[in-house]
Amino acid sequence: MTDTRKGACVCGAVTFEADVAESHYLACHCATCRRWGGPAMAVAVSDLRIDDGAPVKTYASSDYGHRGFCADCGTHLFWKMKDDSMIHLWVGALESSDDLAMGVQIFIDSKPDHYAFANDTKTMTGAEVFAAATGEI
Repeated sequence: MTDTRKGACVCGAVTFEADVAESHYLACHCATCRRWGGPAMAVAVSDLRIDDGAPVKTYASSDYGHRGFCADCGTHLFWKMKDDSMIHLWVGALESSDDLAMGVQIFIDSKPDHYAFANDTKTMTGAEVFAAATGEI
């Protein structure tokens, strides 16, 4: 069964539908996510359909991935691999996300000491994330 959800940016210029792939989301503590706006809360999606003409801008944040945001209001929307093989959508952009739970914290070795989540989640270091992405673990 496909879990299709709607979402939008703050100003409403970008609207989309996404097929949510999992019932949990991740919190990313990498330096880039934290600089972009704090630890990312993102859910894996198998498909992201952005309405035609939406003012989405992307930024190549690494050799392998880019980040998408609304060019009008700046709302963070997604991170995806440049080949579109993996898409993570910012949970806050979804109209409905109350039934999703935080499942894992990634780049835990990059998390600063000045904050912590109370949730008891799986954690992965940056090296573990890259190993899992390349099939090494």
